[in-house]
Amino acid sequence: MSWKIRVVLLIGFVAWAYRPFRPPPPPRLCGTKGGPPVVGPRIQLRDGRNLSYKEHGVPKEAAKYKVILVHGFSSSKHEASITATDLVEKLGIYFVSFDRPGYGESDPDPKRTIKSLALDIEELGLQLQLGAKFYIIGISMGGQAVWGCLKYIPHRVKGAALLAPVVNYWWPSFPPALATEAYHLQPVQDQWALRVARHAPWLVYWWNTQKWFPGSSVAAGTQNFTAPDLQIIAKMAASGVSHKAYATQQGVHESYHRDMMVGFGHRDLDPMQLEDPFPHGEGSVHLWHGTDDGVVPVSLQRYIAEELPWVQYHELPNAGHLFSCGETAVKDAILSKLLMADKMVH
Repeated sequence: MSWKIRVVLLIGFVAWAYRPFRPPPPPRLCGTKGGPPVVGPRIQLRDGRNLSYKEHGVPKEAAKYKVILVHGFSSSKHEASITATDLVEKLGIYFVSFDRPGYGESDPDPKRTIKSLALDIEELGLQLQLGAKFYIIGISMGGQAVWGCLKYIPHRVKGAALLAPVVNYWWPSFPPALATEAYHLQPVQDQWALRVARHAPWLVYWWNTQKWFPGSSVAAGTQNFTAPDLQIIAKMAASGVSHKAYATQQGVHESYHRDMMVGFGHRDLDPMQLEDPFPHGEGSVHLWHGTDDGVVPVSLQRYIAEELPWVQYHELPNAGHLFSCGETAVKDAILSKLLMADKMVH
């Protein structure tokens, strides 16, 4: 082998070895030169960051119920399928969804934690004048934000619903055998991606952008959706409306990758150690999950429900991860159960 080839190989190896330690590209901040435009309304938070939001349902001034929606992984404030039901108008429900930090038009938060997101939600409620308390619904990864609200701002929550919430396999209260069994139901590439997010978060960007082996299937949009989800996805595709590019228009690191680091890292949230936020029955917490969810194992949701008797658990047969985007009857059931605590829904 000639010295030229050796030098080329050495340079290639050094470049490959160095890449994991290179910082990810800076986000393309909305409203800055070269960044996406700011189209929707935003509020400014306590630390100067901007949080983008979108209103749905009946006008806020006329609403009987005010609900904050928290979107999931790879989604945005535009995902508000649960509001597409006649029950919204009938009951007088106002919804506000928002882009979580780094998504859509909301500024990134490099220091994001589950607690900081709960405080963002509290500020959103205060600045939009939603009253002393509000309802909250979290979908998929947004479910962890709901658990965070129940821990850090329970005094602001009137009722909560978690729809197919993402779990952290390393929550201390999970029996190791149960968590391990559920963990190994995930594709091998996702098992490795989660290990990286857990144990080496500084490698998450490299791991999910290199070409040597597959990174997270969820980040790549090739996750293990089951038949019920594929039917819903086909209907959504037929509508011709997609906000996929909008969700990551500032970059994938402060959106997708930050979600992975926060959701599966060493954080101070373990839902099974929470106390009942409504000890006098003044509100309720609901957890909904499908038996055919190929993204989040149903076994772990069942365990959480057993450990938290104050959580009303609703298991949907033959439903996948995206059930909240599906049948109207399911949406009506979710909204009715959540709002029944007010004793005004019959």
